[in-house]
Order: sequence, then C-alpha cells, then structure tokens
Amino acid sequence: MTTGWHWQRLAWREHTHTYYHLGLTSRLSSSSQLVRMQLQIYTVDAFSSRPFSGNPAAVVPLTQTLDEDTLQQVATELNLSETAYVKPIVGEGEGVPWITAARYSLRWFTPVQEIPLCGHATLATAHVLFHQLGNTSSQLEFETLSGVLVTRRDGQNIIMNFPTNVAEALTPEQEQQLTPLVQAATPGLRVHQVLLSHTLKYLLIRLHDSHSREELEALKPKYREMEDVHDGSLVMGVVVSVAGGGDTTYHAFSRFFAPLYGVDEDPVTGSAHTVLGPYWAAELGRKELNFRQCSKRGGDVRVNVQDDGRVDITGPATTVIQGHINV
Repeated sequence: MTTGWHWQRLAWREHTHTYYHLGLTSRLSSSSQLVRMQLQIYTVDAFSSRPFSGNPAAVVPLTQTLDEDTLQQVATELNLSETAYVKPIVGEGEGVPWITAARYSLRWFTPVQEIPLCGHATLATAHVLFHQLGNTSSQLEFETLSGVLVTRRDGQNIIMNFPTNVAEALTPEQEQQLTPLVQAATPGLRVHQVLLSHTLKYLLIRLHDSHSREELEALKPKYREMEDVHDGSLVMGVVVSVAGGGDTTYHAFSRFFAPLYGVDEDPVTGSAHTVLGPYWAAELGRKELNFRQCSKRGGDVRVNVQDDGRVDITGPATTVIQGHINV
C-alpha cells in the first residue's frame, strides 16, 4: 500500500485535478501520476470538548466497499487505538447520503485487528456526521458487529445507546487461569473483586476501597507480562476500577489496558463503560453515574443504565485534523 499524507487542521483543499466523491476519490496530480484511491480522514478527540485530551479516533467515510487487507493496513498506518469506517445505507434516489441518511454500517479496527465494539470511535463517527458532513438527522443508527447502535444529539454532546455487558464471577478454573494476568495488571495493589464480561472478553478488576484515584493513576501495569501470561482465549481487555469514595464529582474511576489488541492503554473507553455502568449501578444503587477514566489524556463519561438491558453513554467530541490518505 502506498500512502500519502496531506494534513491541515479543520479544513483542506487540494490544488490538483480531482475526480471527487466524498469518502473515496481518484486523483490525477499535476505530475499526471494516478493515485488509485484517496480516502477522506478525520481525527477526532472523543469524550473531550477540547483538542489533545480524551481519546483520539480516526473516522473514514466510505462510499464503496474496501477489501479487508486495505481496511487493516490503513488502521495500522494511522496507528491510533481505533479507526472507524462508516458507510451510508441508502436506497436509490434518497438524496445526498452524508446529509440525509440516518442509517450506516460501521466497523472498528485497532492497529492489529478488527474489534466487536468501540464506544469512543462511535462517538467520533457521529460527531463527524453531525458536525463535519452536515447530517440533518436527529439520530443515527449504525449496523455493527454488536448489533444496531443508536446515537442522538444532546446539545454539544452525543448520546450513544449500547447494550450492557454484565461482568460475572469467575469460575475456580478461570480464577486459576487469570490470576497471573490480574497480578501483571495491578502490581502492588490490593484487589477487591475480579469479574469477567464474556461478550467483550473484558476482565473487570475492582481495587480495594482503601486505594485512591491517585494510586490508580500511578499504576504501572506490566504490559509485556500481560501478553505473556494469557493467550486471549478468555480476556482481551482489562478494566481496573476503584470507587469514587468521597469524591463529589465522580462515582468511580477507571483505566483500560489492552496489549493483546495492540493498545497498551486506551485513554477513554466507551465500551468499558457498558461493563462499568451496570456494575457500579448495582453496587451504588443508582442508575445515573459519572465516571472519570484516569489515563494521562483522561476523559469524563456520563452513564445512564436503562431497564431494557441497555445503557446510554454521553460525551462531547472535537475534530482536530481533517485530511486524506492515498492508498
């Protein structure tokens, strides 16, 4: 794959002869060298209203189907925790799809593989459709590997409606198998409880209540050991959480580690809150919760646990870069 980058913050123009179709173009440069395809790309900081915080995701609008190798190669080239590919689902004569369509297909790729669910890249995708491409719908539906996901506007925020992913107690065999992983993820800290979300293959580790937010922030997992002691058969991502204690703003804090996905630490993880939401709702006896994910970039996530087995996850996003990649 040959790649070529042309970046400019929030706006871009190419002064060449361009055969244009948003999301996928063929371009004849001034040197008459034909570039096969040109993909429009946005980099969005999700769960943040300002640049350089929250969780960055790449969003690539498509109007044609690309082969699996190209999708993965682009995601690897971009090297963000997730790259989202979004494609409108429209019939004949339904107008300009990016402006009028309300239903899209959506896929997420890490630098090493496709994943079944990604919250922050879904938030980033909805943000691009609403605020960069001018979609006029009040809500958007995305067909994904995790079913149909709905997003809707909420002022400057976006609300995502996801299925809950309840974490369950480990069997004795699972506990024996995963103890080395728990120890590698939380060296030197006391663990209160360990649960497993089978649907996402996320391990939820709750630290003892004697630990503080500051101790969670100072945690240094042994990433290479995490890769060595478990093969991914049960767990692909690890959520470490601690109660908010006396904090007046947040009900709980967390960090998310996924070296087996090629991402040592994910800055702000929407999918992790489909696990954290129902867990802390049951523990605290409340359905509306405010979380802080304590990575270096950090981000705030508002969660409302519904009675229908789903959860609303709310947050802002901001576009940082707009450009294209030639493939």
